[in-house]
Amino acid sequence: MSYDLIVIGAGPGGYVAAIRAAQLGMRVACVEKQYLGGTCLNVGCIPSKALLDSSEKYAEARLHLAEHGVRAGDLRLDLPTMMARKDKIVQGLTSGVGGLFRKHKIEHLRGSARIISPSSVEIRSSDGQTQTLSGVRILIATGSEPAALPQLPFDGRHILSSTQALALPEVPARLLVVGAGAIGLELGSVWCRLGAQVLVVEFMDRILPLMDREMTAALHRLLEKQGMQFSLKTSATAARSENNQVHVTLQPQGGQAAVQTVDRVLVAVGRRPHTSGLGLEALGVKTDAKGFIQVDRHFATSVAGIHAIGDVIGGAMLAHKAEEEGIAAVEHIAGKGGHVNYRAVANVVYTHPELASVGLGEEEAQRGGQIKVGRFPFAANGRARALGESAGLVKIVADARSDRLLGMHILGPRASDLIAEGAVAIEMAASAEDIARSVHAHPTLTEAIKEAALGVESRPIHL
Repeated sequence: MSYDLIVIGAGPGGYVAAIRAAQLGMRVACVEKQYLGGTCLNVGCIPSKALLDSSEKYAEARLHLAEHGVRAGDLRLDLPTMMARKDKIVQGLTSGVGGLFRKHKIEHLRGSARIISPSSVEIRSSDGQTQTLSGVRILIATGSEPAALPQLPFDGRHILSSTQALALPEVPARLLVVGAGAIGLELGSVWCRLGAQVLVVEFMDRILPLMDREMTAALHRLLEKQGMQFSLKTSATAARSENNQVHVTLQPQGGQAAVQTVDRVLVAVGRRPHTSGLGLEALGVKTDAKGFIQVDRHFATSVAGIHAIGDVIGGAMLAHKAEEEGIAAVEHIAGKGGHVNYRAVANVVYTHPELASVGLGEEEAQRGGQIKVGRFPFAANGRARALGESAGLVKIVADARSDRLLGMHILGPRASDLIAEGAVAIEMAASAEDIARSVHAHPTLTEAIKEAALGVESRPIHL
């Protein structure tokens, strides 16, 4: 069985790369040992967003519908139905990927892949049967898996990975989240809205340490108002499960250790590349100290004919980043000029409200030279007030001399959708003045972006 391209992994990076390769006329095979859509579609992005939206509706019904004149009667949480809805969404989308494969005549092969040469891949199915594929090029898109802590090993019952925290059969009374990154905050906020007491422990001095400090501080305050508790500059150093509870030792920096007793622990300290069993070392494919595959700007590895994209090559572990890398990689293979502008890759935290950013944060931009900053609160935006979602703000960072947009940061309603304007502006090398002069429909949330851009020159209209 011979192909122009063999893709290993059918997550967002892998299946999108396979489709683009097929569009370019290649004969493509995609090997996946578990399920189409990978972590993102099955146990990551999509199911977590389904639970986030469901839990937000529950919280709105419980706390805010009366403000709109809607009186709810006997309001109860039906967690099994909520979980079933999540699973139905996932099943529908995974079958959709299968349909796309059939449409583009992509061969979907189930099993574990091992690269035995730069042009051949061995596939072992779950029943032990093996087959060998030959291909002109191989693209590794095997993604990542939750990183564990030696002192808090996953047991699937009490100490959980993000995957396991998406399928709890009941709401824990007390949940400890280790790690204040996007995954920890998102899943922590789900279970907080559904009734759990949530404590988030973070080794750094703030939540979301890689994002703009002003914006993360504002989100921190809003999450505390919702009932989430935080212990910063603190490590979880040990855990012991007993009588269906977990006793976790917490060590503050410069303080005295104390034991916290909870029902469940979610360890969300990041993800690591999933490359086991691929045979990389035997082939001489170079990796760094953390196991990430090293590639050049065309996503080629140290072995000719083998490429890699997505979480396995490091950088931001985001599905949309992997998709763009997959497209760029196969376009290079086809002799075209694919590229990824990493400055225009947006990052989103799907809490309530959402926090989204693209480009440079204020502190990072300041290190590169003089900057100008414009801000506009959603409290002064008519559409946000009508929605009852007036918390948060838009922040725009621009170069002081050229006015070129360096970064956009949005904390507020539908920030995950609004940030696309910033991504396009950075891709097109737009200025803050370009955004300020663009007509934004009224009344919309996007007017807050226009006003923040006007604020770069200290001339917002509605503030």
